[in-house]
Amino acid sequence: MPLDAAKLLDPAYAHFLEKTSSEWTLAGLPAIRTRASANFKPPQLARCEQRWTTDAPNTPGVRLCIYRPDQKYEDQALPAILYLHGGGFVLGCPEMADDYLTDLAIEMKAVIVAVDYRLAPEHPFPIPLEDCYTALSWLLRESPSLGVDADRVVIMGHSAGGGLAAALALLVRERAEHSVVGLVLVYPMLDHRTGSANAPTDNPTTGTLNWGSEANQFCWHCMQGSYTFDDEQAFLFSAALASDLRGLPRSFICVGTLDLFLVEDVDFALKLSRSGVPIELHVYPGVPHMFDQYPGSVTDQCRNDVVAALRKMIGG
Repeated sequence: MPLDAAKLLDPAYAHFLEKTSSEWTLAGLPAIRTRASANFKPPQLARCEQRWTTDAPNTPGVRLCIYRPDQKYEDQALPAILYLHGGGFVLGCPEMADDYLTDLAIEMKAVIVAVDYRLAPEHPFPIPLEDCYTALSWLLRESPSLGVDADRVVIMGHSAGGGLAAALALLVRERAEHSVVGLVLVYPMLDHRTGSANAPTDNPTTGTLNWGSEANQFCWHCMQGSYTFDDEQAFLFSAALASDLRGLPRSFICVGTLDLFLVEDVDFALKLSRSGVPIELHVYPGVPHMFDQYPGSVTDQCRNDVVAALRKMIGG
């Protein structure tokens, strides 16, 4: 690990100096998934209601986890957040954020629909993105029974979920069937070139703690599958490739200065600004990818900033 990265790290996040190793290969992926899932609540213990996007026989659809405020608001339709979890497109489930989403639903007085999209490499692009679109369509279609105001829906995601959220917002724009009022991206994974020889820029102070180039490239290759960039869908695969972001909703992006995704996230925010999209960007000093999984003042600031941005978009 370069000495400069250690010097730049906020001391409250010294945990990230501990060396960890994972075999980011197809052979090593099952072990990585097993270790990661040990930190998730099993579905039967999660504080959410499980639903599926279809009741048709032999077609289970997309599994959803629905979080609600801790009291009923029968006299008003509530805003909603469609939430997409992280995990590099290759691991994870809604339950990995169970406590966070439970608290967020209560604080925002909002219904949160977290999507258990199918994972790569077993289900490469565009399957995970289409699962997210199916979930959004279900949320809007079922809004009366859910007690949701269909005019106050935000798409939100962390890391790979943030990359899917950005791509979903672009897909919503392209298909012109639905609309959302906001896009919240927490250290989103947006550019498939990052960590490769084709990366637009190289920043030696990023990506040396927690999430690096090897893991990033492996996950993007898993997501790519047999996709060959020979059509007009490239920006739906890797949102950083979109040349025009006009028509996207009000957006919020946050990322740490030591995160591998720093450059791509700032670039995306600037592109949103140039496209006339209202954008709020926060760059937090001294923290790497997934810093908000650990206690510290920057974690508190990030969570407060996310809530403040959501309030601007949907109230609550």
